[in-house]
Amino acid sequence: MHRPPRSQLARPLTVAAALAALTPAAGPPAAASPGSVPHGLDLAGIDRAAAPGEDFFRYANGNWLKATEIPPDRSSYGTSAMLAELTTQRTVDLIRAAADGAAAGSEAAKIGDYYASFMDEAAIESKGLRPLEPALRSVDSIADRAGLARALGATLRADVDVLNNTSLHTDNFLGLWVAQDLDDPSRYAPFLLQGGLGMPDRDYYLGESAKMAEVRSRYQAHIAAVLTLAHLPDAAGAAGRIFELEGRMARVHSSRAESEEVLKGNNHWARQDFAQRAPGLDWQAFLGAAGLKAQNRFVVWQPGAVIGLSALTMSVPLETWKEYLRFHAIEHASAYLPKAFVQEHFAFHERTLSGTPQLRPRWKRAVDETNAALGEAVGKLYVQRYFPPSEKARAEGLVRNLVAAFAARIDRLEWMTPGTRQKAKAKLNTLKVGVGYPDKWRDYSGLEVIRGDALGNARRAELFELHYNLAKLAQPVDRSEWCMTPQTVNAVNLPAMNALNFPAAMLQPPYFDPERDPVMDYGATGAVIGHEISHSFDDQGALFDADGRLLNWWTPSDFAHFRAAGERLVAQFDAYRPLPDIHVNGRQTLSENIADVAGLSVAYDAWRLTQKDKPAPAAAGFTPEQLFFLSFGQSWRQKIREPALRQRIVVDGHAPAEYRADTVRNLDPWYAAFGVKPGQKIYLAPAERVRVW
Repeated sequence: MHRPPRSQLARPLTVAAALAALTPAAGPPAAASPGSVPHGLDLAGIDRAAAPGEDFFRYANGNWLKATEIPPDRSSYGTSAMLAELTTQRTVDLIRAAADGAAAGSEAAKIGDYYASFMDEAAIESKGLRPLEPALRSVDSIADRAGLARALGATLRADVDVLNNTSLHTDNFLGLWVAQDLDDPSRYAPFLLQGGLGMPDRDYYLGESAKMAEVRSRYQAHIAAVLTLAHLPDAAGAAGRIFELEGRMARVHSSRAESEEVLKGNNHWARQDFAQRAPGLDWQAFLGAAGLKAQNRFVVWQPGAVIGLSALTMSVPLETWKEYLRFHAIEHASAYLPKAFVQEHFAFHERTLSGTPQLRPRWKRAVDETNAALGEAVGKLYVQRYFPPSEKARAEGLVRNLVAAFAARIDRLEWMTPGTRQKAKAKLNTLKVGVGYPDKWRDYSGLEVIRGDALGNARRAELFELHYNLAKLAQPVDRSEWCMTPQTVNAVNLPAMNALNFPAAMLQPPYFDPERDPVMDYGATGAVIGHEISHSFDDQGALFDADGRLLNWWTPSDFAHFRAAGERLVAQFDAYRPLPDIHVNGRQTLSENIADVAGLSVAYDAWRLTQKDKPAPAAAGFTPEQLFFLSFGQSWRQKIREPALRQRIVVDGHAPAEYRADTVRNLDPWYAAFGVKPGQKIYLAPAERVRVW
């Protein structure tokens, strides 16, 4: 199946091998090759012609930006992408070695067989569409609305996440997320989310700009091309009808910003409510086919969308729905189909939507697919090889320092009343932090992997994941569970768990380096840790108590003060224009922006606490404070293609990297470190600097 692209939300990372590496380089900086990573603060990458107070991102990264070309198989490139490439290379070596001498049916054999099956292009080409024929025959057999409901229900997968590793899009009719009930975090609940769109977001269907109109035209042509490749009749006519149906679906969808509002999403429906509240779809048939026949309690995240989508199953001709299902069955499986389908999928979803000129090498795609199917099994191998206990212990020490610094900030807040302060401290004190890898590993013994059956393996992996999540509904909540694999270059806050995950792949050189001065670890890695801690207290996290219950534990006056600071941050980011015709959505990115400001502030505090009795030395002409902020600024190093930038503005809850680097403008110590003065472009008067925590 086509997996979502590797998260672009991962923090761009920068590290140093040691202070000795902080030496000026002669001549212009060379672009790092894919799979390599920078060591040391990149002095050559700094653009000393740019003033920090005019554009800190350019100052920290300008020469690197001038010298670096985005690899042809990527939509963006930066330090996190370099680390991701390194991690992918390490992972493929582990995967290729996994099956050597492995017992049949073992995890190692499954890893090797899954990868090898995807890599066997000759077998995939020889089979053509035959592996997909059962799914297409199933669509052909739909004879009535009950059959349509069963077919739509059979597409339900555990493929969305509204709070943790946020993923709000599914091309299936609806998406399922099984997580703690927000009203009672001692039990799991099934969350149903809107879906069904082939493009990333409703704005692609509804946007009025000429660029969006061009994308829509290309998408309809893409639908026709896929149907033509499959030798289905009336490809052009069917493409028009499918596109029109998706447009109607988009019109009932909630926006990205609305979908991130937890208080709007926490809607409990009983099983019997669906037929009354959302008439049209045969809900008994849908839920039965989805594996939810015995479930009586649901959370409907976007009720308006569910109501609208249900109505469309009755008002749209049955044959149009069958055309839609045929197309999406092919589209969903395209990564495992012959080359012509792979190339057509790439041409629209990567070249048109993201501006990526070249398809990623097949082995890299095979790593992604294997990670998606057997992520923790692969992660276990990665940790054994690349994350020793000493690194885990060192990272845990850094986390403890950040938590202590955050607690001290809570104590210093003059505006917070004692009652709110006490509850904030209780939440912080019960925060569960996972470093490197989970306490216990997933069991993949129930997943059947057959060497040579690439598409069958993918389907079985999807259903295995679905059944794994459905089984939770009858089990107690496992608060040790992770939602990221150890080989993921990212980090995450789990609000309903009151927990954090810091995977091993982001806690490794060159991002997290035991041989460099700690000031740089605090500026880069410390800011990541502070960012994730701060998510527990951002505009969404602040709504969850220490047990993960959706409960406002603030006094009205304290919450009003907190919200006012957030509104100032919304305005600050709304003003950023990465391109003349678009601006950052400050509301959509608010949670991340709060976490950036608070996280960097806490990281600075934590570093200062370590310097009480041993002031850090200057290095390479920079003061320790400058090293801290430059490490942060270079951690956001990134170049991005314009189509990808436009896509992220629409669908991403994170601001573009350059504006996240300029988070420094809200911290007083940055002004002192670089002598930033009034009148410079990103200067903020003290009263305008946003201090959330």
